[in-house]
Amino acid sequence: MRQDATGRTVTAHEPRETPWLSVVLGYGPMLPFLAGAAAAWTFSGDLARGAATLTVLWACAILLFLSGVRRGVSFRTEGGPTALQIGTMMVLFCLGFAALVAAYLGRETGALGLLIVGFATIAVLDPIAARRGEAPLFFARLRPLQIPLALAALLALLTLRLSAG
Repeated sequence: MRQDATGRTVTAHEPRETPWLSVVLGYGPMLPFLAGAAAAWTFSGDLARGAATLTVLWACAILLFLSGVRRGVSFRTEGGPTALQIGTMMVLFCLGFAALVAAYLGRETGALGLLIVGFATIAVLDPIAARRGEAPLFFARLRPLQIPLALAALLALLTLRLSAG
């Protein structure tokens, strides 16, 4: 690292392999998605509804967090943040917040739809961003395996919700 009166220059080496901490912190938060969807399908009544609601709220929190990850990564992008990084962050944040509002208003089906769009966006755009140098290289390997877990759980909840009428 070099520092002078106008700023500092940071040189970093990014691994292509997913660091172990990113494996733990990447896949660990997917477990409540899967557990919540399984509980919603397994149980009935208030327990099933509670599991579904908690899973939706968890998904909102994770999507909002991932929008912040996108912004945080943009601070270290060579040449500064790109319009695509900022735009993606804003889209993810708006989808997460709108899903949270929908859940609060009792519009769980709408919340699930917004969350599915948000997580699908991450699954598609993060590997592209990694190849363009706008996200860590390992996102190209992590996201296509990590995010489908969330999507499967959200789709399972949406299917359950639609079948219940």
